[in-house]
Amino acid sequence: MSAVMQHSLVIILLALAGPCFSLPVQNSSSSYIEASRGRRSYSDDIEENDKTAMDNIIDVNDYEGVYSVDGTSLREGDIAVSGRSQRSCFARSCLWNKSVDGRVYIAYTLSTEYSDVDIQNIKRGMGQIEHDTCVRFVSRTHQHDYLDIQPKSGCWSYLGARGGRQTLSLQSPGCTIPGVTSHELMHALGFVHEQSRGDRDNYVTIVWSNIWKDRMRNFEKFKTNNLDTPYDFGSIMHFGMYAYSEDGGPTILPKRNRNVKIGQRSGPSDLDIMKINNMYNCDME
Repeated sequence: MSAVMQHSLVIILLALAGPCFSLPVQNSSSSYIEASRGRRSYSDDIEENDKTAMDNIIDVNDYEGVYSVDGTSLREGDIAVSGRSQRSCFARSCLWNKSVDGRVYIAYTLSTEYSDVDIQNIKRGMGQIEHDTCVRFVSRTHQHDYLDIQPKSGCWSYLGARGGRQTLSLQSPGCTIPGVTSHELMHALGFVHEQSRGDRDNYVTIVWSNIWKDRMRNFEKFKTNNLDTPYDFGSIMHFGMYAYSEDGGPTILPKRNRNVKIGQRSGPSDLDIMKINNMYNCDME
C-alpha cells in the first residue's frame, strides 16, 4: 500500500472513530469553565492553590447552568431557598435540634452514585466541622429530619434546618472536595457567606463595576447576628477576591490591608468553628 493510501486510510478511520479520539477532559474542578454562557472563567487566572471553596462552586454552577432550585433562584450563588422566606438563619426555628447530651446530631444519607473517593472526601468535610464543635453527622436510621446528599447538578444547600428530607447537592467531582463539602454543610447549619454580614462595609469594598451585571444580587448584605465574632477574611464561607468578575478585575477588596488573603478552601477557620459553637451553644470544655 502506498504512503498516500495509508495516510488516507488513517484519516477515514479517525473520522469514523469520532469522539473516541477527542482530547481527554480533566476530571477536576479546574476543568469547569463558563463555556455554556460564552464567558471566560475568571478563575482560569487564579493559581489552583489560591482558589477558594466559592471559586470551585462558581465554576461548577456556572458551567452546569445551575441558577435556581425548585423554580427559585439560588441566593448568593449556592443557597437554595425554601417555601418560607429565608434570608439569614440565626433564628432558633431554623437550627438543628440539640440532644440532651449537648450534641447536635445531624442524620444524613449518601447517594449510591458516589465513588469511594467521593465518600471519603465528603466524610472528611464532615469531620472538619465536627472537630472542636458539638455537631456530629450520623448515618440516618429512623430520623425524620435529615440531609439527603446527592450528586445533583451543581453545589448547593438549603439554609438551616427545613424539617424532613433536606437535599444537599454535591456534584462529583467539583463539589465533593472536603472544603466545598464543609462550605455547603455550614449553609445547612444556618450560615450565610461571610461578606454578607451586615457590617461587611467596614472591612471590605465591593467593586460593583467589576461584577457581572446579572450576578450583583449575590453580593447583598443581610442583618446578621455575628455571634460576637470579628470579621473573618479567612472564613471557608468568604467569597474570593475575584468572585463573579466580569473582566478579571477584583470584585472584593479588603479595606485596611490590600494584601490580606480572603477566602480559602482548606476547611472551616478557627472563627468558623467558634461561630458554630456560639450559634449552637456548644459546651466544649
